[in-house]
Amino acid sequence: MFSVLVTQSQYPQMVGRTLLGTLVGKMRLFRIRVLPGDLVKGYVSKYDLKKMKITFRSTQKDTQSI
Repeated sequence: MFSVLVTQSQYPQMVGRTLLGTLVGKMRLFRIRVLPGDLVKGYVSKYDLKKMKITFRSTQKDTQSI
C-alpha cells in the first residue's frame, strides 16, 4: 500500500488529496517497485474516493527527457 499525492487530475476537486494506492496487473505480477518520489498513474473507483489502483510508474529522470 502506498500513500499517493494527486497533483494532476481531470477533476479539480481531487488535486491535492492524498490517496491510498495499491499495485495492480503486470506491476504486481512482475513485482515492479515504486519508490518515494516516483510519478505514478492510476485510477480511482467511483465508489471509494480514498483508494486508487496504480497502473504505471515513471521516475523523475524519465519525465525530464520527455
